Formats: sequence, C-alpha cells, structure tokens
Amino acid sequence: MIRSMTGFTRETRAFEWGTLTVELSSVNHRYQEISPRLPREMASLEPLITGRLRQGVGRGKIRCSVELHWAPQFRTATLDATVLSNYHTQLAELAERLGTGETLPLASLLSLPGVFESPSVLAGIEDELNAALESLLEQAIEHLQAMRSTEGTNLLHAIEEYLNAFESLLNSLEKAWDPKRDQAIEDMRSRITNLLEAMSIEVDQNRVAQEVVILSDKWDIAEEFVRSRSHLKQFAAVLNGKSSEGRKLDFLLQEMNREINTMGSKISDAELRWMVVEAKSLLEKIREQVQNVE
Repeated sequence: MIRSMTGFTRETRAFEWGTLTVELSSVNHRYQEISPRLPREMASLEPLITGRLRQGVGRGKIRCSVELHWAPQFRTATLDATVLSNYHTQLAELAERLGTGETLPLASLLSLPGVFESPSVLAGIEDELNAALESLLEQAIEHLQAMRSTEGTNLLHAIEEYLNAFESLLNSLEKAWDPKRDQAIEDMRSRITNLLEAMSIEVDQNRVAQEVVILSDKWDIAEEFVRSRSHLKQFAAVLNGKSSEGRKLDFLLQEMNREINTMGSKISDAELRWMVVEAKSLLEKIREQVQNVE
C-alpha cells in the first residue's frame, strides 16, 4: 500500500459565532514540513494544529490555512456613549474658555481612543472555538489522507506497469547475454592462444583457462542479474506492504540503477548496451513516480 504526498481539501462549517474554514494542501518533500497560517486571534492554537498534523499526516510539505469570519453581531464594535460624552464636554468647556465658540460635531470624535470598543468575544467562546477547530481539522486530515490514498493507487498502477516492463527487459537482457557470454569466452581463449603462438611461446592450456576465468570475471554480469532480481523482489514487497515507505523505495531504486550502470560498463555489445539504456529509462520513469510516494 502506498500513499501519494499530493493532496488537497477545504472544509467549512458554520456556527452561531461565525464561519470556520480549514484548508489543507500537501506536496512532495523529502521530510515532513508543516506550515500553518492562522488568524491573529487564533495564533495560540498553532501548537495544537502542528501537533495534530504531525501525527495524522505523513511525509510531505503540508500547508494549513485557517480562516475565521465572525458573525455580524460578534464583529460590530460597541459605542461607549459615556466616553464620547466626556470628550464632547471637555472640548466644549475648552472652546468656551478659549473664547473660540467652536462646537465640534460628534462624528469627528468617533475616532478618538475608547469611543468604540472592539468586541472581546474570544474569551467567551474560546473552549467552543478550540473544539470546533479540532473537529474540523480531524475531518480535513481524514479527507486529505483519503485523497492521498486515491492518488497513491494511481501511482501504484503506474509503478507496477513500469516495473513489469523493467523485469521483462531484464529477462530479455539475460537471455541475450548467455550465448554472447559463451561466445565471448571462446573468442577470448582463441585470441590468447593465437597471440602466444605468434610469439613462439609454448601454449599451456591450463594457464590459458586460468587467464580466461580471471578476465571473464571482470566483465561477466551474472552477479548483477542476481542482485537485480533480489532488489526487484524487495521492491515489490515494500510496494505492497502495509505502510507507505517512499524513502525505502527510492533507496532500492538507487541500488537497481547501480546494477544496471555496472552492466553497461561491462557490456561492449551494441545490442545489449541499447537494452541497458532502455532499462535505465524505465528505472527513471519509476523514480519519477516514487518521488511522490509518502
């Protein structure tokens, strides 16, 4: 089972005191990185959000945006008539004392400090707001993970298709290599024997056989086939395991790519080298998909 690191959800719920919205989005990342963005009045809830996301969502770059729109009755500021009256009385007395006779309109006094009092609703509904946010966040995480699982299923199908093609190509490469290896060994034996005879050196067939074995070990790719199949088996086990382990899949791909590169460095036959190129291309396509696995 694998999950994608890509997902998005937006959850909104209305309450008596306003509307609360939680938006979650995630993209691929080497580690888990959480970036919350909250309204100023909810800044104290950031640890709650970060902790819950850390537990509920796996690897990836996760952005969490919380929006709070207060209902009108909680948003409207209250006019303090006493403060306004005091301002007006003091200014009137000052104008009379100075003899200016000016009377300021009340509208010009509304911006003075204390005339309007912002509603302090948060203190009264703090517990309810915390519970609402936690509930909505749980719902958002559930939907985000569901989307990541769906995307993971699509990734799984693409990876399996490329993996089957790679295994088939590996089988063809090994099948084509066996007769070419035997022929190459025989050609090498003939070249060594002819060279020694041309130099009028007595040919020791046992010695020739030893040299052929030593040289063939340097370009034989039998071990690479064995290791490649072992990596394929492990890759399939992780791919169909109970948890999503993208980093382990990425590591196995590196090992598989290393074996193919070694084959390419040992093979001189043009046809086989082209098959190696095709194998590397398939591994790259698998890697592109694995990069987005959680």
